Amino acid sequence: MSDREFDRTERIGAELQRVLSVALRDQVKDPRLSNITVHEVRVTRDLAHAKVFFTCFPADEDGAAQVALLNGRLAGFLRHRLAKEVRLRTIPQLHFVHDESIRYGERLSSLIDDAVASSGEVDPQGTDQEH
Repeated sequence: MSDREFDRTERIGAELQRVLSVALRDQVKDPRLSNITVHEVRVTRDLAHAKVFFTCFPADEDGAAQVALLNGRLAGFLRHRLAKEVRLRTIPQLHFVHDESIRYGERLSSLIDDAVASSGEVDPQGTDQEH
């Protein structure tokens, strides 16, 4: 794959991300999807499919339900919106994926904070500091 093809799919992915973000914010009225953030859109080289990675803050607990909503009839509506906004011969099939990386990062950060806090309570060598 040439750099030019790679740049093209990245540019198309960025444009799809922009249009999808606006459509989800302004045109989708379902309260379960009101705080969705589209993080990335990865488009296949042949432009047939696009994976749309998203999170929903502050309530990011029900990712499976959000994925089901977005990959259901809403995917067709959003694809139709893309067809009106983006100049492509074919609009990719959308596949929404709940992005767990932010939650995973927060969990790791919390574990690190806990480990640092508990290491201040006990000397790592097991000796008492105050003699």
